[in-house]
Amino acid sequence: MFEGFDMSKMGKMMEQLQAQANKMQEEVKLIRLKAKGGGGMVEIEANGEGEILDITIDDSLLEDKESLQILLISTMNDINKMVEDNKKSQAMGMLGGLGGLGAFK
Repeated sequence: MFEGFDMSKMGKMMEQLQAQANKMQEEVKLIRLKAKGGGGMVEIEANGEGEILDITIDDSLLEDKESLQILLISTMNDINKMVEDNKKSQAMGMLGGLGGLGAFK
């Protein structure tokens, strides 16, 4: 199974993985994601870690509490999904960047 794989290079592989994880963690803070609901009546902006940075609400919704609640819930769910998808994409990119185990022969 590990034919041709030099186990002494496992430490190097782990160091590279840790370095990429640290770099990704810093980069993810800089990513900005936006979700819109109700045709743009509600807009939520978050960073790649899922921290909400801004919420914009159209003034016309301020008198319609029920619609505002529905749009906020929907838009929050959308931004949460975007954050999770971004995290998965970043992780896959990081693992792909290692070039597989064969890179350490």
